Amino acid sequence: MRIDKRKNNELRSVTVRTKYLKHAHGSCLIEMGDTKVVCSATVEEKVPFFCKEEKKGWITAEYGMLPASCSERIVREAAKGKLSGRTQEIQRLIGRSIRSVVDLKKLGERTIWLDADVIQGDGGTRTASITGCYIALKHAIKKLIEDGLLAKDPVRDSVAAVSVGVVRGKPMLDLCYEEDSKAEVDMNIVMTGSGKLVEVQGTAEGKPFSEAALKQLIQLGKKGIRELTGIQKKHV
Repeated sequence: MRIDKRKNNELRSVTVRTKYLKHAHGSCLIEMGDTKVVCSATVEEKVPFFCKEEKKGWITAEYGMLPASCSERIVREAAKGKLSGRTQEIQRLIGRSIRSVVDLKKLGERTIWLDADVIQGDGGTRTASITGCYIALKHAIKKLIEDGLLAKDPVRDSVAAVSVGVVRGKPMLDLCYEEDSKAEVDMNIVMTGSGKLVEVQGTAEGKPFSEAALKQLIQLGKKGIRELTGIQKKHV
């Protein structure tokens, strides 16, 4: 029995509240169990230098955890004077994931900044950030079209992410922190709404795992992402 009495193939409860921030072009609060992330999309009418010659837009992401988001206070990275390797990895993952479903040339020469701020963490913060940032992006794109700044939607597909793992020898979907901290295999899966893989991050925390176990975990993640895609559609 899982700590929250879920089935092994069951997502945590998911709630989404859109238009969560007043000044962002698109935003939402996404809650997956006790993990809560504020996701926002802000548009700038300029691009990095490497985009100018190709006449395309750009999408980039920043990620952070508030000091009181976990059981022990997290020191602000601004106070340390540098980003941790974990934060940089997650920011790049969010950016890559969202860019994978956007035609950057159709976006035009503008940048969309995606911000994922974890206000409460209980496992799966990076996957919740990707799922929520897609919703924030779609609201920002809708506003650009409504304001006459964009002719067509450059988003080709949806994208969502979920964690899977092996805990006590059992494959499980959407791990909470207690499960994640004890997992024999820990994996994050990013997938489009049409079922194409964007990224698979899998690690054996002890014994190596088989190709059969990998396939089983991917299928479990695919099930979860289908459900998350359905939730996304209700909010964009």
